[in-house]
Amino acid sequence: MTDHHVREIHRPLTSWTSTLIYEAHVQGLTAKNHEIPQEERGTYKALGHPSTIAHLQHLGVTALELLPIHSYVTEPGIWHRGRKNHWGYNAIAFSAPHAEYAATNDPISELQGAVDRLHEAGIEVYLDVVYNHSAEGGVGGPTLSFKGIDNKAWYRQDSNGNYVNVTGCGNTLSASSPHGVRHIIDSLRWWVEVIGVDGFRFDLTTALFTSGSAFNSSLLAAIESDSVLRNFKMIAEPWDVSRYSLGDFPHPYREWNDRYRDSVRQFWLGDLARGYGEGVSDLASSISGSSDIFYYRGPTSSINFVTAHDGFTLADLVMYQSKHNESNEEENQDGSNENRSWNLGVEGPTNDDEINRLRHSLKKSIMATLMLSAGVPMISMGDEISRTQHGSNNSYSMPRDMRVDIPDSPETFMGGWANKWELNEDEADMREAVSELSRIRKTYLADIAAEFFTGRVDLGTQRKDIAWFSLGGHEMTDEHWGDGDKRSLTVFIDAGPDRGLLLLLNSSAVETLFTLPDSKWGSSYRRIFDAASSVMLHEPQIQLPEVKVTVAPHCAQVWLVTRQ
Repeated sequence: MTDHHVREIHRPLTSWTSTLIYEAHVQGLTAKNHEIPQEERGTYKALGHPSTIAHLQHLGVTALELLPIHSYVTEPGIWHRGRKNHWGYNAIAFSAPHAEYAATNDPISELQGAVDRLHEAGIEVYLDVVYNHSAEGGVGGPTLSFKGIDNKAWYRQDSNGNYVNVTGCGNTLSASSPHGVRHIIDSLRWWVEVIGVDGFRFDLTTALFTSGSAFNSSLLAAIESDSVLRNFKMIAEPWDVSRYSLGDFPHPYREWNDRYRDSVRQFWLGDLARGYGEGVSDLASSISGSSDIFYYRGPTSSINFVTAHDGFTLADLVMYQSKHNESNEEENQDGSNENRSWNLGVEGPTNDDEINRLRHSLKKSIMATLMLSAGVPMISMGDEISRTQHGSNNSYSMPRDMRVDIPDSPETFMGGWANKWELNEDEADMREAVSELSRIRKTYLADIAAEFFTGRVDLGTQRKDIAWFSLGGHEMTDEHWGDGDKRSLTVFIDAGPDRGLLLLLNSSAVETLFTLPDSKWGSSYRRIFDAASSVMLHEPQIQLPEVKVTVAPHCAQVWLVTRQ
């Protein structure tokens, strides 16, 4: 019991069209930040430190999404292997902040203070919440709370009394039952009204209902109809172990779009790794907002991401062909085998300057694609500074003696669980690239991102709101769309009566000539971003319509289109 009550909270209230999400772990974000007092690093308090906020603001982040911070425990099997649960997806108390993350003996007040500081800086706070199962596991798991209170009432069971396990964690909470709905609603309201969070990402959301569709979920309906919760941002992870339901959720829920992730990875990396492609149609659909999935809800229904907490980091996507999860003591059997990554011929770090240059360009190109697509972009902690987990795509565990100042070692993924704060030249350039791309998005796309592009000719301007061009500078034909070997894409996005953006995407291994569109689309073109050059040293180019321009291998360029 606590004496913390509902309080007045001043929120940024950022629109979905202006939202940029940054997914982070409380400890990992600030553990190595020496501007923060040592005893506060890796804690709730550190989230509100001026240096943390300055970093997020420099990136243009408008929402900090925290991996689970409700009280959790480590699974017995993981503990037996000498490891502990690090991510926190094993809750035992849904409405209690995890005490390990506190710098003081009052985690609630500490967390409230950090949230308030973030709000003052214009940054919202979302929580990754795990209401689909508890830490009590399966039949052989511990009895900690719900099992002892009423096992049959709190956990889904089949007709034979066996646990229904669609979470892969041994049990599935009975979240559709009246008492389950009430419990979760109370928890959500506590985080909103007492702590001050602004939204939630629901882990394995389809496990929260037994009906065939999210439209018939008693819990989701209760959230939508709640006088408080319906005003906050809700994000679904639209799958569990038993089913996949991308696009099935009602407004106002947004959804993690893994098809976006796969199409971007495939264009820039996967096709190169396997030696053949399947064209650019999937990429084009993703860039334009995934209307084939969210056709009646709008592009902001899609949470676009290329990396997340589970899976390779952006840096590891271009360094590793295979997963390296030996540190988890599961004989490298854990983690996905389908990564759509490409190591450019060398597994892991290399001293080859050319490979490193291309890897750096690829990271910036992938980030440019993410940041300038229709939808809501989410970047994963450390991708802005090329954080590497040294090939792990499932860094969920840490040594039992985990502490914020634990030494870097193979057991801690060589320190890759936490952000670096002292950066080398390439890491600093990656950070500046994210900052610049965020600025471009905010300046040119935020005001036009609420609705799907139509691709139809506007009778007033005689231009389309989005158009796709071949290397020759002409709009693509069915033949171009059907070309499985096509390794380039030119995207025009109309951004107002006198301006637009032109994206030149070259995923091929050779320098490629692109022809700029004719004067109907713009009277001049100015290059404002080039993944192959340093952001701070970039020299803008100004060109006329129909001029041929060179794009380096594995490179994205962004051009500002102006019209007189």
